[in-house]
Amino acid sequence: MKQKLLILFLFFGISMAFAQTKVSGYVYDENNEPIAFANVLFKGSTEGTITNEDGRFYLESENTWQTVIVSFLGYELKEFTLEQKVNYDLKFILKEEAAALNEVVIVTGKQSKKASENPAIRILKKIWERKRQNGLRQFKQYQYDKYEKVEFDINTIDSALIKSRLFRGMEFVFDKVDTSSVTGKTYLPMFINEAVSKVYGDNLLDKEKEELKGNKNSGFSNNQVIIDFVDDLYADFNIYDNYLKFFDKSFVSPLSRTGIQTYNYVLSDSAFIDNKWCYNIIYYPRRKNELTFKGDFWVNDSTYAIKDINLQASKSANINWVKEIYIEQEFEVLNDTLFLIKRDYMLSDFALSKKEKSRGVYGKRTTLYDNYVFDEVQPEKFYDEEVYNYNEDAYNRDDEFWEKNRMESLNKDEKGVYKMLDTLKTVKKFKRLYNLGSILASGYIEVPSLNLDIGPVFSVFGFNEVEGMRIRGGGRTYFGPNDLWRVEGFLAYGFRDDKFKYGISGKWLIDKKNRLIISGGNRRDVEQIGANLTSSTDVLGRSLASSAVVGTSVNDKLTNVNLTTLALEIEPSKNFVIRTSGTYRTLESASPTFSLDYNDPESPTGISSEVKQFETALSLSYFPNRKMTGYGVERRNANDGFATLFAQITRGDKSWFNSDFDYTKVQLSYIQPWQVGGFGRLTTTVEAGKTFGEVPLGLLSVVPGNQSYFSIYNTFPQLDFYEFVTDTYTSMHLEHNFNGRIFSRIPFLKKYNLRAIVGLRGVWGDLSDKNIALNTTGNPVETPLIAPNEDIYYEYSFGVGNIFKILRIDFNFRGNYLSNPDARSFGVTGSFGFSF
Repeated sequence: MKQKLLILFLFFGISMAFAQTKVSGYVYDENNEPIAFANVLFKGSTEGTITNEDGRFYLESENTWQTVIVSFLGYELKEFTLEQKVNYDLKFILKEEAAALNEVVIVTGKQSKKASENPAIRILKKIWERKRQNGLRQFKQYQYDKYEKVEFDINTIDSALIKSRLFRGMEFVFDKVDTSSVTGKTYLPMFINEAVSKVYGDNLLDKEKEELKGNKNSGFSNNQVIIDFVDDLYADFNIYDNYLKFFDKSFVSPLSRTGIQTYNYVLSDSAFIDNKWCYNIIYYPRRKNELTFKGDFWVNDSTYAIKDINLQASKSANINWVKEIYIEQEFEVLNDTLFLIKRDYMLSDFALSKKEKSRGVYGKRTTLYDNYVFDEVQPEKFYDEEVYNYNEDAYNRDDEFWEKNRMESLNKDEKGVYKMLDTLKTVKKFKRLYNLGSILASGYIEVPSLNLDIGPVFSVFGFNEVEGMRIRGGGRTYFGPNDLWRVEGFLAYGFRDDKFKYGISGKWLIDKKNRLIISGGNRRDVEQIGANLTSSTDVLGRSLASSAVVGTSVNDKLTNVNLTTLALEIEPSKNFVIRTSGTYRTLESASPTFSLDYNDPESPTGISSEVKQFETALSLSYFPNRKMTGYGVERRNANDGFATLFAQITRGDKSWFNSDFDYTKVQLSYIQPWQVGGFGRLTTTVEAGKTFGEVPLGLLSVVPGNQSYFSIYNTFPQLDFYEFVTDTYTSMHLEHNFNGRIFSRIPFLKKYNLRAIVGLRGVWGDLSDKNIALNTTGNPVETPLIAPNEDIYYEYSFGVGNIFKILRIDFNFRGNYLSNPDARSFGVTGSFGFSF
């Protein structure tokens, strides 16, 4: 009780200082049942809200109001006089209107899907008919100004948190505590990012371009990883689309053509809004545990354009770490037929638990739109995306710029946050907490005084049959996230083989505009080269397969690699990368139980055990719709869900550096994630390759097995390493995550929010007689060379994800080639991870 009083007095004092009116409470009927979607507003204003499914509401205003009105169709209107500026936990009882007892709108239970029986469905169908004629789609070209404000806050601030050891010495931050207008919870702002931009679009060309005019942030402003996370978290969406993507999940839009099968709709009210007659429709999910919303929207009676809409994610929605999602969109009436978005507000409550009192973090985005201009043609070249478009001036705008370009002024709390966070960054304890979070996020320990990062910390320990226990230490230069050059390296030691390994590489961005990069390095290490079909171009790359602590069978087919590379890459157009490289490598077996021997007439014994080879490679990579952040030699992905197309031709030449073989290898791969509406996410991968010429085992294409207990995409979990070896191959991997679509329909399972995952993978390959003869030496430990050329080798799997929100288990089945020695017909793999 003392804690509640302390919080009440604290926020009452803040409210008085900022001249705000705050009201929270519950709305019930005479049977003490909560009334969902009741209207609550300040009398004499347009500032209001609606109750949630529990009848709870919170309402605040920058102005001072004396009276609050509570109303709902079929009930008597209720007015309440506010005796003070802060009024919490009020209880309102609404009485049914005597004349309207038979006309009360039902807002629970199943509603009719038939337009003849439900007027809301008739209106919904009109929205579908007109949606391509509404908004910006009416014009050939458009442009507008855009202002966006993103804020992250710690929520549910109470006296226990204020007095906790975590904030000892940082108590001054609580001077900026505020209260959410959506949830009524207290929160402490920790990060604010503001951006002003100009958006241009052409519907005929189907292209859009956004020019950043200004960007300002506070808190963790120099941590681009957090900013990227925020930007990807709150991607733009169109309310008229059938599916709305949030947190890598596709929610069914209440305006979707499939909405009738997903939502109940009720025509609740009608009224004039901005001199336009509009209908109010309430919607809520037909089933629990699906990715759906509840809320209401106002729609015009002639254009059937949306005027206002709010969406609140269902509490039972199958999404992790997000307790609440609330969205408001307001559309401006420019003329009789034109409704354009004016304001977009989204709040997300991130928490480890969905319990009401659990503490978490708010993520809030407010986007405002203004100054629309139409049918001004821009040349097609204007929309061409530039590889390098960093505008340094945009990040250094003065206060005068922001006062002029903000479409919504910062409130007093937000203005104070900039100063508070600047002060916070000088506190040693905060610096320590921030550094700990940075290590967990990036995997590196920062040493600013030396411009060095130590790590990655997660690869310090490893194990394999050759090295035994392995320790590894590394580091990289780091002057800032946009360094034009970077050097990194590692040193490792294996206790069983008593050998040191090392790697060092460097890269330099020579030309920013075309992203011309020169790179090179050298590595001596132990590697499982049978873990990938398409070899990595990263000189410091290291496969999990060579360091797994526990496996399904002995992992002794490891190779000593000494590799030196020099490469040049360029990005002539956005997301299209051309890379050429020259590589010299030596390969030899790292284990007495594994052979890389091949027949060599020039050797005194007729057999050689080491491959010495120089090769040149030309690769083309294309990543359509990929968004990158940063402009240095290393950039980061700012989104996911984009395709990857890769083509590479590799030429081995005996005339260089006394190499052993002449050959040409061609490889292609295509990775594509697909968002299949409300049915989840499908990921497909197709790979193909062929080697022309005779080469030893170390240079052939090994079908990637997986002898660990981890689920690793693009590998075959029921294959051992080197079980299939090819010089010509084609493979396909399909994996579909239903995101709870199946388990949400099983009564005794739906409460666990499990997710069904199915997989199918196959490979066909061949191996020439000449390559078989080259690699058949009679060594007792040599690997039998078998290719899946009789039938397509295939596997299938059934998985259950989201177990305890972090665990996934896959049950894998081998489809054929069961007569192979030691063939594994069934296996279980798993993985850990945090995902929404």
